[in-house]
Formats: sequence, C-alpha cells, structure tokens
Amino acid sequence: MMNIGEAAHASGMSARMIRHYESLGLLPAAGRTQSGYRQYTEVDVHSLRFIRHARDLGFGTAQIEQLLALWHNRRRTNRTVRGLALAHLSQLDAKIEALQAMRATLQHLVDACQGDERPDCPILQGLAESNLSSPQAASRASRA
Repeated sequence: MMNIGEAAHASGMSARMIRHYESLGLLPAAGRTQSGYRQYTEVDVHSLRFIRHARDLGFGTAQIEQLLALWHNRRRTNRTVRGLALAHLSQLDAKIEALQAMRATLQHLVDACQGDERPDCPILQGLAESNLSSPQAASRASRA
C-alpha cells in the first residue's frame, strides 16, 4: 500500500489529478487509513498509468472510461477497442487539419505584414474580417 504522494510519483501524475480521476469514477475510491489518508495499491497505480497514457494520446474522459472497462473485460473483442481507437484517430485528423488551416491563415497574415512603423496592419485587419477561415480571406484582408 502507498499514500497518494507515493502513488503520484509511481504513476507520473499529480496527487490533484489522482483525486480528480477518482472523483470522476475512472479510479475506484481509494481505501483509507484509520486517520483518513488515501491508500493505493499497485493495481491502482497500474490503472493510473493506463489513464495517463490514454490522456497523453488525447483520449477524453468518456473514451478513457470505455477503454478502462474494455481493459478490465477479458471477454472484450479487439474490434471494439480498435473501433474506439479509429474514431479517436479520425478526431485527431480533423483537429490536425483545422490547425494546419489556422497556421496557413496566420502565416499568410504574417507574410502580408511589413512589420514597419505604419499604422495599417494586415494582421489586425485580417482578425477583424468576419470570415477569416482560409488563406483566401487573409489575402483579402491584406489587400484591404
């Protein structure tokens, strides 16, 4: 058995996050000493590491809850786990695409800005555009 500080060190997460995951139900409520201190087992620490790795891959709380249930269910099918992972990959791809579009738009605005002493600023003008979701909109702003 170990206290929350030891469990935090062993799992690579903070005591605050351990309490948070416990409050969400991702981790069963810890046993307590007679003085009320939380006590964690190696199994708890293993679950915390699983949660941390899933978070590092960007899985959300609901997805982690599903993954934990599947991890503990020896009758699970790989198809189910793979389906969750593929759905998450699709979400990541959409986020990457959105970030690349944001980067392209911002790069275009930065390229259009002389960075000199003039008050006209294509970056600020671009941000003031009502629909600045593409490099084309940024181009219109830089010509304004």
